[in-house]
Amino acid sequence: MTQTKTLIEIPDFLTVRELAQLMDASPIDVIKELMRNGIMANINQEIDFDTAAIVAEEMGFEIHSTATVEEEDAEEDFDKPAWRQVLADEKEKDLVSRPPVITMLGHVDHGKTSLLDIIRSSSVQTGEVGGITQHIGAYQVKYNGQIITFLDTPGHEAFTAMRARGAQATDIAILVVAADDGVMPQTKEAIDHAKAARVPIIVALNKIDLPTANPARAMQQLSEHGLIPDEWEGDTMIIQVSAKENLGMDDLLEAILLVAEDLNPCANPQAEASGTVLEARKEKGRGIMTTVLVQNGTLNQGDTLLVGKYYGRIKAMFDYTGKAVKKAAPSTPVSVAGLNGIPQAGDQFTTAKSEKEARKLVANLEADKRPGETIADKAVTLDDFFAQLQEGNSKTLNLVIKADVQGSLEPIINSLENLTNDEVAVEIMHAATGNITESDVMLASASNAVILGFNVEPGVIARAAANSEGVEINSYNIIYKLIEDVDKALKGLLDPVYADVVTGRAEVRQVFRIRNVGQIAGCYMRAGEARRNAKARVIRDAQLVYEGDVTSLKHLQENVREVKTGFEFGVNVGSFNNYQAGDIIEFYVSQRVDR
Repeated sequence: MTQTKTLIEIPDFLTVRELAQLMDASPIDVIKELMRNGIMANINQEIDFDTAAIVAEEMGFEIHSTATVEEEDAEEDFDKPAWRQVLADEKEKDLVSRPPVITMLGHVDHGKTSLLDIIRSSSVQTGEVGGITQHIGAYQVKYNGQIITFLDTPGHEAFTAMRARGAQATDIAILVVAADDGVMPQTKEAIDHAKAARVPIIVALNKIDLPTANPARAMQQLSEHGLIPDEWEGDTMIIQVSAKENLGMDDLLEAILLVAEDLNPCANPQAEASGTVLEARKEKGRGIMTTVLVQNGTLNQGDTLLVGKYYGRIKAMFDYTGKAVKKAAPSTPVSVAGLNGIPQAGDQFTTAKSEKEARKLVANLEADKRPGETIADKAVTLDDFFAQLQEGNSKTLNLVIKADVQGSLEPIINSLENLTNDEVAVEIMHAATGNITESDVMLASASNAVILGFNVEPGVIARAAANSEGVEINSYNIIYKLIEDVDKALKGLLDPVYADVVTGRAEVRQVFRIRNVGQIAGCYMRAGEARRNAKARVIRDAQLVYEGDVTSLKHLQENVREVKTGFEFGVNVGSFNNYQAGDIIEFYVSQRVDR
């Protein structure tokens, strides 16, 4: 009976240690197998796919290249809605539908909170300072028998700041646009932030009751930013509403349910609870109250909550109306009491079996941290982008572009987009005129992007945010220098090209036959050097007669790593056994070269 070989996936390049780990084998055994194939390598030395495949097959494994798998996975991940990331380890059979989670984005004073106020039939806005939202709230409404969860955020900055800390809490973004103002600078930013989060966008065209309202102009402006109305045969639902006159609310809710039906957001209510912190504060008489959105599993009073370095047993739990509840299902926002510290909005929470286990997990987490480790350790820079790519990131360089005037911005965008090719791409997450702002920094952080500024500089707050989030800001005053730097980064992104580089040439002067070994070529090194870890070609009368790895290299009966010009030595190439005096042996290595 034929034994089935274990399948392992091998990247284009990996170290001997990594190959051993893939096969769950001893690195010593791998090194021995390499030696049997004429390759001397230490545990940390990098080998290519072909070499790794030979060793793995010799050790009883079936090989598959990860190159095509990574490309397929990248395409699948790009198409996946954000909520799917939370369910990476869940089985499809355990998933059930859950309420969609909606975030309202848009320009200041375009009516985000007023619309939500009408939708949930309460009076939030009257309690806000100056009528502007000051905190993150979460609410639920029931429409046509279906529950919808709304996050009322202070705008796209908070939406993106949460995303920058790993939160993917939103299923659908409602972009609120005033019909009289149309698309404003913050509207453009909100569009880019929602697109970067890869969430569907529904446009609520507000204030249509005003005499100055111009819906057609607003829709034209939206289409110029990629949001083409469905009535113009586009794929963006644009709903005309008026919060003041309570017009179009049913249409907006119907649109949400239609998009949600297509998305079909799911969760596993039987799993251990996990989700996102929406806000945390200290309340008199209650202590630390943390508002969380449950995204998977069911959260129960008495569970031990774990959020970063903070933990605690849930002593009390309240829904968005302030009513005490015992449990919270997926897509439910609740405020809980019991954490021993105040986490940040956007932090991810899980549950532990007990406070003792949570304390141990926090201690292990702190112990594992490297001294001085910060978010910046994961940041993207133009200089090290290729190194990060090798760790498995997609072949896309995300950029946020800011310029002094529109006349500068357009040629920069056109030039950068022309750098995209079949293998690598430039993705411009946001491009606008004006100084670099904190909002730009948060978008770059959430999107793993680099900020490029032309004749503009970051403000004090933006600079501080960049330092905190580990975002690289590059400022230029010459356009071609900006383009040149990106071009260099992209060339680092491209799959490396390798070429054979000749290191030396030797002449065979005598042939020795050694018992149990076969022929050994006694050579004189005419130029360059011979290397033990190289490959070699045997050339006779200007014709290639054999090519293989250097399996043996000796000088005065001693094994050596290399032989320089002018020395005599013995060599064996692969399994070749027909050397003749006068043969030329050309030694070469494979090296990465510029395209």
